[in-house]
Amino acid sequence: MTTEEQQMVEYITQMLRKPGLQIDESTRLVSGGLIDSMSLVDLLGKLEDLTSTRIPPGKVQPKDMDTVALMFATARRVGKPRN
Repeated sequence: MTTEEQQMVEYITQMLRKPGLQIDESTRLVSGGLIDSMSLVDLLGKLEDLTSTRIPPGKVQPKDMDTVALMFATARRVGKPRN
């Protein structure tokens, strides 16, 4: 797991506020019912910060944000470098 992925895992863990819950880069977040659509907006912003990219929201589906690994794959696929 990269440093950025670890930072995202820590961010999500704090956001969820569920004592004892442990997640990693392959934990199903959307399909597992851990995060909702409102949380996805927040996570998309955090992903942009961690990857220094601009990710067009219209190019991202909830399935693209289901795991931390998928989030970073999506950022690589559709993200544009920030100016």
